[in-house]
Amino acid sequence: MAIPLEEVLDRAFGHPRGLLGRIGAAVMERGNGPTESKVVEVAKPGEDETVLVVGPGPGVGLGLAAARARRTIGVDPSEEMLRRCRRRCAAAIEAGIVELRAGTAESTGQEPDSVDVVLSVNNLALWSDRTAVLAELSRVLRPGGRLVLSAHEKWLPVSRHELVGELEAAEFTDVQSWTWDPPGRTASRAVQLRAVRPRS
Repeated sequence: MAIPLEEVLDRAFGHPRGLLGRIGAAVMERGNGPTESKVVEVAKPGEDETVLVVGPGPGVGLGLAAARARRTIGVDPSEEMLRRCRRRCAAAIEAGIVELRAGTAESTGQEPDSVDVVLSVNNLALWSDRTAVLAELSRVLRPGGRLVLSAHEKWLPVSRHELVGELEAAEFTDVQSWTWDPPGRTASRAVQLRAVRPRS
């Protein structure tokens, strides 16, 4: 019996698992790399900072953040993605620079006020309850901490301007939004957002 398209996409990209998850991981590794690099550059994690990567996929951005930060934590609900992250970042995990755990954007398992930067690439469209996610990300960020998100514009559930409003409603400040065209003929335009948890 044929698998419905929605289920195929979920197995490959939403909650990667099995053969489709491995195929999806390979696609993400190749296709998301430039955007992962761009997001890390926008966030500019410092060598004394802790970074939380929500939905690190195969670990490209996780590795880039770990090269700059004191500590980097990856949270993903997919064991297939965590396995790939472990392989890619094995040396950093051994050195205690990278930590991986199963979790979701709504429930990261992170202590309050414990990270300086939150990064997420092409994960936002999977958040069924964005209000709950933004509350969680605000909770784990230290006052003054930065949130940087990127997502395919064509898959966004609402416009980027509405997302700005949602970030502001979640009491983030200095909210910025722009579009970026990753390199490659098949790459689709990305919406990127940057926000700050207020200090008081």
